[in-house]
Amino acid sequence: MPKSKKPTFRIQFHNHNKIYELYAHQVSQSQMGGFIEVGEIIFGEHSKLLIDPAEEKLKHEFGNVKQTYIPHFSVIRIDEVEHSGKNRILDSDGSSVTNFPGQARMPQNS
Repeated sequence: MPKSKKPTFRIQFHNHNKIYELYAHQVSQSQMGGFIEVGEIIFGEHSKLLIDPAEEKLKHEFGNVKQTYIPHFSVIRIDEVEHSGKNRILDSDGSSVTNFPGQARMPQNS
């Protein structure tokens, strides 16, 4: 009898004016009213040569967390997916590109 594979979920939610995207094996309605319970957060293996700062920040924030509780109103969507992807933090408009602070000025041709 083949061993059943754990389901994988992609959870997108708002947190501190950013959009967090996490992959986890457990997602359920929390017994605490108004919260989604997320457990077994998946962190990808990476080489020592290339480190993604966003994933490292998420690993630092959620690495030792057994269960996290996300308020319903913060959740954008939850999808069951075939494979986990890279955990990431996006700007609130959905892009992962942050504008350089200040106004850009083009040099004048003389």
